[in-house]
Amino acid sequence: MKASAFVVGPPDGPGAALLDMARGLGFEAVMPYAGMATAEQQSMMTPLCFFLFAAVENVGTLRAHAEAVRFCHARKLRFAPLIYFSESPSLDVIRQCIDMGFDDVITLPFIQARVEERMSRQIGQSKVFFETPGYFGPDRRSRIEGSIRPFEQKQSGTYRRIEIVRSALHGVSVLRDDHYAAA
Repeated sequence: MKASAFVVGPPDGPGAALLDMARGLGFEAVMPYAGMATAEQQSMMTPLCFFLFAAVENVGTLRAHAEAVRFCHARKLRFAPLIYFSESPSLDVIRQCIDMGFDDVITLPFIQARVEERMSRQIGQSKVFFETPGYFGPDRRSRIEGSIRPFEQKQSGTYRRIEIVRSALHGVSVLRDDHYAAA
């Protein structure tokens, strides 16, 4: 696959295990995350970059990394798939990941065929993203019952609805970009 993977996490334990697993998934390049400057350089060589987040004790500590990607000025990275590999199926962890703009949360077992199938969902399909002053990420309203859409938490303001498609050959294409002003 003409895509690269950045593994966000510690150099040992879950981070090292995720690096090893990612190497077996067919990415053109797999490397530890070393900041957005490195990611921008890599995005010039591989049009699509995945950000794979290793399990951590407190998922909230990943917010700065997720926001660095989601609020990046480079479209290739801003719309990159963010995937968290959770060691437990905690509803709280999943909700936190959704609030941070993650595309998917994969829980144990991390079987190669299952992970490949979940990652393939990120490519070649139309995806809707929402942007508000405090949120940028995929439309995940249907993923958890009772979830409040980030752009519905405030009854006023503006938001963007952006429809994209990701391609391993061409990166990210914006299909539609609509601006809305809530009354």
